[in-house]
Amino acid sequence: MKTILYARVSTADQTLAHQRTQAEAAGFKIDTVIADEGVSGVHTSLAERPQGKRLFDMLRSGDILVVRWIDRLGRNYADVCDAIREFMRRGVVIRTVINNMTFDGATKDPMQQAVRDALIAFMAATAQAQAEATKEAQRAGIEYAKAACDGRYRGRKPSYTRQQYEAVRDMLSQEVGVSEIATSVGVSRQTVYRVKHSPSEAESALALWGL
Repeated sequence: MKTILYARVSTADQTLAHQRTQAEAAGFKIDTVIADEGVSGVHTSLAERPQGKRLFDMLRSGDILVVRWIDRLGRNYADVCDAIREFMRRGVVIRTVINNMTFDGATKDPMQQAVRDALIAFMAATAQAQAEATKEAQRAGIEYAKAACDGRYRGRKPSYTRQQYEAVRDMLSQEVGVSEIATSVGVSRQTVYRVKHSPSEAESALALWGL
């Protein structure tokens, strides 16, 4: 039996180290960490993420899957519910760091199953509602910023310089590892992933800020 932490790291403030520290502080003894970095949970289902696929392949009956919150397991209500039910069907126990919730398929009592499934559905719906509210707030903020800048929205100022951008591109072309690049260049792993996956967008952000 293994205890596996699955983390999704899509922004600078969602570091892998922070999520592991939170899990261990909550009392979990983590055997393995599986993480998708630079991946948006809003647009990509768990099974479509590189390490999400690996998670489905490696989890076995009796294993414990730890996540910060159930929104790590899907992009919307249906994805989250489907992922949890599939893991339970396989005999995997899902536990959350926030509120220490536990979901498993051990119970055979229909009333307990109904309560469990209703709770999963409620939490999944709440997670999707929160994600949609966040996106709406972001859209409103962007529109406000555009109006304040005569319709020209530059977004958040890049956390990297042009020299760092070019250094990252060069090292990526040499197939240097992400962690080594981040340490060598002095940028975050998220920045390296951004340059790796969307180099044109990363460069455009520099141009918009005149960097």
